Amino acid sequence: MLQRTEGIVLRTNSFGEADLIVTYLTADHGILKTFAKSPRKIKSRFGSSLEPLTCSKIAFWGKEDASLPRLTQSDIIHSFEAVRSSLQCFLRASEVIELILHLLPERDASRNAYALLMTMLRSFEQECGNRLLLLYYKIRLLKIAGYLPKIDACGRCGGVSRSFFLSHGTVLCEGCSRGTGGAFLLSAGAVSLFTNLVVWTSSKIDRIRPSERQMDELSRLIDEHVRQVTERNLKTREFRV
Repeated sequence: MLQRTEGIVLRTNSFGEADLIVTYLTADHGILKTFAKSPRKIKSRFGSSLEPLTCSKIAFWGKEDASLPRLTQSDIIHSFEAVRSSLQCFLRASEVIELILHLLPERDASRNAYALLMTMLRSFEQECGNRLLLLYYKIRLLKIAGYLPKIDACGRCGGVSRSFFLSHGTVLCEGCSRGTGGAFLLSAGAVSLFTNLVVWTSSKIDRIRPSERQMDELSRLIDEHVRQVTERNLKTREFRV
């Protein structure tokens, strides 16, 4: 059965001498792995459409439940070459892509995740030097994936607290946290910044002027929360610039 959709290339893996396994985030099928025949040959019909971050209209062939359908067509909608050509932009985009691959299940459609990635890549084309943008998109992705930490109130009783417990993914008040160790104490500024990033759209990010201390604190919290959720360190974190 032939199916068509839009997809953004998350990564490619070599298969044999000239073939590729291409992993997309698609609008209709979520994370989708496809088999591309001979794209590494000079005269491949796929051209540059399989470059990482490229958004294309794609067609693939296979049974509905096939684990690796064959990619038959890939027509570029937007290459996002400007993001790939900047090391800083590419590394920041790659960090979010690594999160997508760890947090979202394969073949589970999420138009919100697809729209978020498209918005992120377009914003990175205009500006990617702002640390706040990366933090914003990571928080938004955690929300879409259902792994957003809770830091506005105690996750058990709703009481006031700024003690975040990584093992629970939430802040806990003194009574509810009795006997639980490993608290991450949050400042009021970090909590306020987090709340704004959760509810504001990307177009309003320029209105936020957090201090470096608030940025460092919230970034560390999100990184540690991601490590707790995924049970691994993100490889892209080692190459941050």
